Amino acid sequence: MLSVSDQTQLDALLTSHSAVLVLYGGQACGVCHALKPQLQRLLAEQFPRIQACYVDCQAAGGALCAQQRIMALPVVQIWFEGSRFTEFFKVFSLSDIRAALTRPYTLLFEAE
Repeated sequence: MLSVSDQTQLDALLTSHSAVLVLYGGQACGVCHALKPQLQRLLAEQFPRIQACYVDCQAAGGALCAQQRIMALPVVQIWFEGSRFTEFFKVFSLSDIRAALTRPYTLLFEAE
């Protein structure tokens, strides 16, 4: 999972990849630390063409989190073709993320 700390880096990632998952977390967020490897495993096993990145809102990514209006942690944003598709915050499960990814991922990548 790539580390992103500013809007320029995020914009470059969104431009260069058709599908991006962004995890906004923090150093003091235990849920964020537990969620990160689970998301990495989910993407590797079921959605390998999605680029994942992590923004540490309690360190270098604080300004980016403010620009994205991240007010609570963790937050997961899913982007397809440079547009925000959906966002999960505070209380959600991996199955929620899996369900949100399945159809658009299939339409985008399996049609190729």
